[in-house]
Amino acid sequence: MAVEAARDALGHGESRAAVTSLTLASTTLPYADFSNAGLVAAALDLDPSVRSDDRTGSQRAATTALIDAFARKQDGMLLIAADRPRTQPASALEQICGAGAAAVAFGSGDVIARLLGSAGISTSFADHFRPSDQPHDYVWEERWIRDEGFGKIVPKAVNAALASAGLTIGDIHHFVMPATIRGAAASVARTLGFKGDVADPLDDDCGYTGTAHALLMLGAVLETAAPGDRILLVGFGQGADALILEASGRTPAMAGARGVSGALSDRLPTDDYLRMLSFYGEIRPDWGMRGEKNDKPALTEAYRTADQLAAFTAGRCPACGAVQFPQLAYCVTPGCGTPARDFSRVSLADEPAELMTCTADWLSYHPAPPLHVGFVQFRNGARLLMEIVDVPTGVLDTGMPLRMVCRIKQTDTVRGFRRYFWKATPVALPG
Repeated sequence: MAVEAARDALGHGESRAAVTSLTLASTTLPYADFSNAGLVAAALDLDPSVRSDDRTGSQRAATTALIDAFARKQDGMLLIAADRPRTQPASALEQICGAGAAAVAFGSGDVIARLLGSAGISTSFADHFRPSDQPHDYVWEERWIRDEGFGKIVPKAVNAALASAGLTIGDIHHFVMPATIRGAAASVARTLGFKGDVADPLDDDCGYTGTAHALLMLGAVLETAAPGDRILLVGFGQGADALILEASGRTPAMAGARGVSGALSDRLPTDDYLRMLSFYGEIRPDWGMRGEKNDKPALTEAYRTADQLAAFTAGRCPACGAVQFPQLAYCVTPGCGTPARDFSRVSLADEPAELMTCTADWLSYHPAPPLHVGFVQFRNGARLLMEIVDVPTGVLDTGMPLRMVCRIKQTDTVRGFRRYFWKATPVALPG
């Protein structure tokens, strides 16, 4: 999710070359002792000199990082928030939460929004918590969180942010505050005396996405905000962050991004609860003998071929022009034999492609059967057998346009290591 959000924010080419640092905010990072931000940077094919770091430990990790980035005036910073709140199956919280990611690129010039003021308050108020050795959150009583948490802590941060911007609550047009408690934002707005637009919490579209939700809601508001509209953004979790932003009128779509609305419109609905639980590791289905295999990763080979696998980069032969993935020691074109060291790098991650052949395999082991595979023809001439994801059974057809997405390729269930790679998905589903 983090890679997909960053790709949408940056595009490719010069925008990625301008990135000098990457911060990944989440409370559900895949690794406790391994650079998660580094994995994202590699998938984005950023320069190795880019500084990367993880932010975690609080639902407001993203808004705190946002304040820090503005304070340092750090042009070239990429802030990504990606999260999937861990909820107990069949709990009330499970019905509210989802998974999502959002990314913000910092720069100067033709920006989408600029900061007018900010403030942060830290406190040990425990609305919920998750011990490091436990899989799920423990949530405190809802009325206590609403009245003592949101009702008293958030206004202090908001008033401090307004003071730093030299504004009053009457100068604000949009109020953005994510919460797992329905109506909490409207209640705080009344406490503040706010009369403007309370942002859509996206409950019915994607659910509460933890650390990422403040940036997701902000992105949705920026898609329709008028030039000069002032936005009050709040992050809550063991304290509160408040930021006052001013929209320029330039929308994410104008910058070439599909944005929140575009991502939501590209959804693939499912009503299979047990399948969802299996994806999240809450149940362990019996996959039969075909699922019994050794998934131990070859970490040495992953390092040696990282420039190809992580960023999905092929090589172009300077002699015959053939684009090849994976790259072997010499060009595979009969009669050519040019050494691979002379190849130029070609990105397949952003290259337009279409489906050449396809099949749905119901016999092989796959955690989300059926396994869709087919040959993918890239516009630059590359051709590759790939897995195709996020598509209902029976709608794949030859010639269908595809785009590449970074996904989990394989999980070593014994050692807990995840291998990431690129898969193909339809650009737009029929009907």
